[in-house]
Amino acid sequence: MPAWPKSVFVFGINLLSAAAELNLLQRGGAAALQARVFKRLVRQLAQARHWRETGVTAGMNYETFRTHVAPCTYARIAPQVGRMIHGERDVLWPGKCSLFALTSGTTDARPHYLPMTGDLLDHLQRAELESLLYFNVRMRNASVFHGRHLHLGGTRRLAHIPDSGPPPAHAGDVSAILATYPRPWNERHLFEPHGAIAQMSNWEEKLDALVAHSHPRDIALLSGSPTSALGFADALFADAAQSQGHLTYLQQRWPNLRCFVHTGLPVGPYYEELRAVLGPTVNFHEVYAATEGYLAVQDAHHRDGLRVLANGGLFFEFIPVDDYDESQIEKLGSRAVPLAEVKTGTDYAVLVTSPAGLARYALGDVVRFVSTTPPRLLVVGRTTGTLDLFGEKTTELQLSAAIAAVCLKQGWRLVNFHVAPQHQGNLTGQLHGRHEWWLELKPGTITTPIGPQIAASLDVELQQLNPLYAAKRKGGLLELPVVRLVMPGVFAHWQRYHGKWGGQHKLPRCYNHRAIADELARITNFAAD
Repeated sequence: MPAWPKSVFVFGINLLSAAAELNLLQRGGAAALQARVFKRLVRQLAQARHWRETGVTAGMNYETFRTHVAPCTYARIAPQVGRMIHGERDVLWPGKCSLFALTSGTTDARPHYLPMTGDLLDHLQRAELESLLYFNVRMRNASVFHGRHLHLGGTRRLAHIPDSGPPPAHAGDVSAILATYPRPWNERHLFEPHGAIAQMSNWEEKLDALVAHSHPRDIALLSGSPTSALGFADALFADAAQSQGHLTYLQQRWPNLRCFVHTGLPVGPYYEELRAVLGPTVNFHEVYAATEGYLAVQDAHHRDGLRVLANGGLFFEFIPVDDYDESQIEKLGSRAVPLAEVKTGTDYAVLVTSPAGLARYALGDVVRFVSTTPPRLLVVGRTTGTLDLFGEKTTELQLSAAIAAVCLKQGWRLVNFHVAPQHQGNLTGQLHGRHEWWLELKPGTITTPIGPQIAASLDVELQQLNPLYAAKRKGGLLELPVVRLVMPGVFAHWQRYHGKWGGQHKLPRCYNHRAIADELARITNFAAD
């Protein structure tokens, strides 16, 4: 591929942006786009032994497909992935696969190897570009492509999988894989960092190296989780204080910084602090992406939700959360609906069929549609991340919104939080309980926070956000939450211990069990009330 001059590159981006705008103007058509995606995927799946044995044929229609193929979790396909790692071809997808994305295994705490086929890699690269074209359309210019794009992902190093192959197989997180195999135009004109810095695994050392490396660059876009961006800003400000002089926001270093791309965590609890450290004219751009692929992207105001990438290469299905039971997931095929049949206001668990050879694969995410033409959604949490002691069904999105509102009113800055259920025995023969918040705030606020004050404020916010929570509070089943304010570094200690420190790693915001809460209690020596 020729090394395009920058002017030619940006001209091409403008043309692609115009095409993206035409696509956005097509308000309907999601069903037809998904039908074409389904046809392409089934044709490929039919060439793979596992799916052919399941009954998949190249020309089958959707109704026949959903009859023969049951929804599944990773445990169902793990044996087939193992065969691919050991060098077998045509197992879940045509051909051999020697590259695997290593996920954290959020639902069962065990790492998962997901096939990173050439077709999936192509999907990820195309969808990454398309997400930025949507940003261009919103902003009405392509200025974000005039500078470099600094990615705050994990290590770029890929690890050899023992006893794999031939050929030998390697694994890494998806950001590492995309950084290792970029499109030539991306690497030449956009991507940062390269080389040894991208290979670094120690997060603190990598932050220092990123600060030094990026100083002379013209950074137009920053991408990462909210917490990784704030950590990077802290490191840059500390470096500036020792050398170049005082900085208060990133645009003072990079005047052309225009975009912050975020995914992985709700930005709400961190919005005000991010706005302050990024700069006055930096725009936020949200992407809903997972190891399994790109699902949706912001194309309007964030309140309008994220637009589903109906033509991005993934086929979507949705199971109403009220019907979802992961232990019985193989029996839920008839409960799933395609994108064309979703309804607004219903919470759904997400299934994807993808060019990685995954079919009706449960992501573990919960979404809620805010419109169907075009299809736009909100990510409200995880299937394992809804607090539901007594039917209050409190989601990660509601918990994040509640703590964001409290912190904004009080001028507090959030580091991290986790919420767990706490049963309180029985009262006149009836069980009751409460939500237990583990909360770390940054020091240096004007108003000193105390646990009971925060608990009362969170309770008010949650009752406004969630009628079911309010009803359980008024009925006496749920008591006032309890807040455990922890010392600085507690959550970082937990993440380091579990190998989830830095980059795109995140701590689950809530579980309907106490696995993380009990570990935090041991770290902090908190005794249960």
